Amino acid sequence: MHRNLYTLSVVLLLAVACAPPTSRMPAHAALPVSSASSSATAGYDKPPPQVAEVMHAQSPAVPSLSPTGETVLLMTWVDYPSMARVAEPFLKLAGVRVEPKTRRRHDTPGGYGIPACARAFSLLDIKMGSEIPVVLPPDRCAEKPVWSADGKRFAFRNTSSEAVELWIGNVATGRVRAALGVKLNPMLGSALQWMPDQQHLLVKLVPDGAGAPPLPPNVPAGPSIQETGSGKGESSTYEARDTLTSTHDEALFDYYASAQLAVVDANTSEVRLLGAPGPYTALDPSPNGEHVLVDTLLRPYSYVTTFERFPHTVEVWDTNGKQKRSIATLPAADRVPVHGVPMGPRDYDWRATDAATLVWAEALDGGDWKTEVPARDKVMTQHAPFTEAPVELLRTTQRFGGLYWSRQTDVALLHESDDNRSWTKTFVVDLEHPDGKRLLWDRSTDEKYKHPGSVVWRQQPNGQWLMAQHDDAIFLAGQGASPEGDRPFLDRLDLKTKESTRMFRSEKTGYESFVAFAPGTFSSFLTWHQSPTEAPNLCLRALGNERSTIVPGESAYASTVRTLTHFADPAPVVRGIKKKLVKYKRADGLDLSFTIYTPPGYVEGTRIPTVLYAYPLDYADAFKAGQVSGSEQMFTRLKGYKLLLLAGYAVIDDAAFPIVGDPKKAYDTYLEQLVADADAAVKKAVEMGVADPERIGVTGHSHGALMTVNLLAHSKLFRAGVATSGSYNKTLTPFGFQSERRSVWAARDVYLKASPFFSADTLKTPLLLVHGADDANPGTTPLQATKLFEALRGNGGTARLVMLPHEPHWYAAMESNEQLVAEMIRWFDTHVKNAPPR
Repeated sequence: MHRNLYTLSVVLLLAVACAPPTSRMPAHAALPVSSASSSATAGYDKPPPQVAEVMHAQSPAVPSLSPTGETVLLMTWVDYPSMARVAEPFLKLAGVRVEPKTRRRHDTPGGYGIPACARAFSLLDIKMGSEIPVVLPPDRCAEKPVWSADGKRFAFRNTSSEAVELWIGNVATGRVRAALGVKLNPMLGSALQWMPDQQHLLVKLVPDGAGAPPLPPNVPAGPSIQETGSGKGESSTYEARDTLTSTHDEALFDYYASAQLAVVDANTSEVRLLGAPGPYTALDPSPNGEHVLVDTLLRPYSYVTTFERFPHTVEVWDTNGKQKRSIATLPAADRVPVHGVPMGPRDYDWRATDAATLVWAEALDGGDWKTEVPARDKVMTQHAPFTEAPVELLRTTQRFGGLYWSRQTDVALLHESDDNRSWTKTFVVDLEHPDGKRLLWDRSTDEKYKHPGSVVWRQQPNGQWLMAQHDDAIFLAGQGASPEGDRPFLDRLDLKTKESTRMFRSEKTGYESFVAFAPGTFSSFLTWHQSPTEAPNLCLRALGNERSTIVPGESAYASTVRTLTHFADPAPVVRGIKKKLVKYKRADGLDLSFTIYTPPGYVEGTRIPTVLYAYPLDYADAFKAGQVSGSEQMFTRLKGYKLLLLAGYAVIDDAAFPIVGDPKKAYDTYLEQLVADADAAVKKAVEMGVADPERIGVTGHSHGALMTVNLLAHSKLFRAGVATSGSYNKTLTPFGFQSERRSVWAARDVYLKASPFFSADTLKTPLLLVHGADDANPGTTPLQATKLFEALRGNGGTARLVMLPHEPHWYAAMESNEQLVAEMIRWFDTHVKNAPPR
């Protein structure tokens, strides 16, 4: 039902996230608010029918290509899970949200959302064109499958009401079956992967005989105590997510994190145990399958950071779990410089072209970007049987970014990154003579137009990944940013001559991106094609003869294309929406762009209410900040704020909001640039004859929510705003935010100026605040929204606070998303569309 709008009203649909699972409230429960200006709720609101119909339309399937390139697994996902799924009780343990009944993760990496469940799978044979539906187990949650390297099978986690199960699918028949009795423990990741023989799976199991979880003490045994110790050291804001708080939390963490390593036969489901149960994190089999790299957590646990930075040991086990070689034992890394790296060995990897050789990096600068040193990292290597000391392979001037292995055993690509100036370098390195490395790319990480693309990979029969390679050439696929918008491409790069040949570039009238090469060839490949009027579909493109005349930047080859799938338009009404990529300039001459959408039935030249959406990004270079990204040729799907288009609004989408400056002082001019970005976007939309200057709203999520409130507080451009899951008082995140690496004590004025909380006494423009009541992002805890609302209410502002029960940083449940859209439409209708003249 619809509720009356009150100035200074609050909807508190608040679940007590810190309570034990058994005490959490039902999904529709509401806490009454004892305020004359508050409104309660009896349930969730729904948007208008034409909006709800589009929200309920199922998204098209997405492809997952087998390593051999012969089969495509087409996966359809549940767009909005039910509130019952989102409200599943969980425990907060050292940066993990775990569901105690099954040990399933309740959060995605970083704590921003809820893991997706599959609606349907089907298998498409590329050569034959035939499609086999996969019958998934009912009333359960199947997750993304993991292919075997031979392309004959796929494995996936499937959660029932009692356990996370291991299921295996057969490509030839499309049948899936459970590995009976196998209960996975995915709490700390690496719960399921194929062994190099592709006949067995390395898994983490729930230990047999674990017993009941530890009960909380009836009477506290004593206080929770922490001590600073000697010295000093920062701990990044982003590490303080759902940390441990008591000895009972530690006991719960031990209980739920403990896993039994095992090898499961994919044919018979026979289980062979490895070692004893323990709190294992990363697992990685060696290329020859004789060893497993095992990372194990150690006590004492930290109360200020997540499990990834707990003390731990790195060992190499044989595949019987009997012989163990220690590689490193590392203390807690809870004093790492902001945006820095821990000391000691890190970023372990197997050398993909060797039987069993480890490679890793170690910092030479204390892990701190502020330290001036001739070399930041050294790269170490150690060979089986791991009895001799590791040796230094090479040193990097800047931070080590990884080695990409080629088919030639002595050739790799070496990546370095320089955060002090947002820069990266890539070298071709001879691993036998690493001092003779040759520079391949030397570029800004903000550069879009000259981005070389990302390496195309091919999985080897033992499961290792090498760069796709033909003679001395590798292949690169990129989004192809250009002044006219993105046009994806595929290039062939000769590593010896450094000469590049463009094999394919998307046409201007559609958006077609490279997926993978077809089996046994580099002259035909799969692409994902879409246009404003055509749903995304999988295609097979074959290269023809070289063109007689080659236009710079365009493909050197003619090609033909065949469509393999034929997905229908899930929401035809959306095709009535028009969009256009628009370029303009900021007052200081900086090039900017946005995509403007107009609603179905819009008459050109008519001024209508408009909402601007943006997310500010940081740049070290003004020219790079002005480069265009995105494409008007993509298939339009409506979620969140874009559903305002069906309520009669124009939407200024993805407006460029660059914050340009020295990365070491990223936010010194944040507020001034923010207002300048908004002013330029609004003026351009008004100049186009679309936006009514008296009826413009603004919205943003997370860092974009901070932008929204700051624009309302420091400009007169907007009649109202909607801020979702934002951070409004930066002094509550004292050790950095976004690209800001300085602490609040080193840049006090910057933190205060960026915080609209301190402008609450002058902020009078209507503001709707929406926040997930279980937001795990340390920078955007629910406290940020409730305290800003209290400040606005106390200072006579016009505000409304909606707390969505059980929701994380990104809202998941259908009920919550319907509520969000209904709230946005009501708020903007009241304060923008129907607002009286100023």
